[in-house]
Amino acid sequence: MIVDLRSDTLTKPTQPMLNAMVNAELGDDVFNEDPTVKQLEEKAAALFGMEAGLFCPSGTMTNQIAIKAHTQPLDEIICDKISHIYNYETGGWAFHSGVSVRLTEGERGRMTVEQISELILPDYDWYPNTRMVAIENTVNKGGGSVYRIDEMKSISGFCRKQKLICHLDGARIFNALVALNEQPSALHGMFDSISVCISKGLGAPAGSVLLGNKEFIRKSRKIRKVMGGGMRQSGILAAACIYALNNNVARLAVDHNNAKQIANTLQQCSWVKSVYPVETNIVIFEVADAVKTATVLADKGIRTSPFSPTLVRMVTHLDVTEAMVNYTIETLPKVVL
Repeated sequence: MIVDLRSDTLTKPTQPMLNAMVNAELGDDVFNEDPTVKQLEEKAAALFGMEAGLFCPSGTMTNQIAIKAHTQPLDEIICDKISHIYNYETGGWAFHSGVSVRLTEGERGRMTVEQISELILPDYDWYPNTRMVAIENTVNKGGGSVYRIDEMKSISGFCRKQKLICHLDGARIFNALVALNEQPSALHGMFDSISVCISKGLGAPAGSVLLGNKEFIRKSRKIRKVMGGGMRQSGILAAACIYALNNNVARLAVDHNNAKQIANTLQQCSWVKSVYPVETNIVIFEVADAVKTATVLADKGIRTSPFSPTLVRMVTHLDVTEAMVNYTIETLPKVVL
């Protein structure tokens, strides 16, 4: 048996999702004429209480468009040192927008108002302009750690008082909401922009939606075009995203439970030094040698991702069955390292 736990981006469309894609009504989205894309953008915006949305190929693009639309050169954004924007978007903030970053050291990636406050720079000639705060929920490198509603509300309120843009990298925001037993409406009014990724645990083959007010989205459409994100008849992909939003949100709780079962087993393994607290679908654990561990596990059919020299990541998702979880739980204690 092969159990692929490297990422929740590995999911394949189910037959009902494929049916929705095949039957999607299409148009040219660069001309703003794809009805299925429009339906997705309106649906996502309504869920999170935003005026408008913009469908893009990836969460990296939606984050980078947001930074570009909100800032100008000589500005600076505040994010955590383990954030996706800082670590996994190829330095796009510098390449696309000519801005700098200032980093907090939050608890498993979760920033606090106090940490943000310490990083706001005075208006001196030799400093960049503090312009934007970006939080990630859930935090990938934090083991899927979750910002609570009150934590996000506090950061949002602080940003308003300081006249700072507040952006949410919602790469796994539905995982966070399911873990909190909350609805997207709980986020209404908090953020100037939100990136919602639908190609991870929700199971769509590609796609993220950037949300904001109408003027922000109007500006973002042009930035999307110059970044090469105009996808023409992209309603085929948008249909998959609509299906995912309608059918695959509540079942994320299954992934969370599977991750916790695997984490409980890892805690009993002598070759595991520690396991991050598991709140959602990501399990990160510490070992002596991450690459060696991943290689040994792969030989037993369990695929994982070395996340640092001593950290390994596992991610549960739509395609991880009960039988696969049981096989993993039975196999891990037998591993010799």
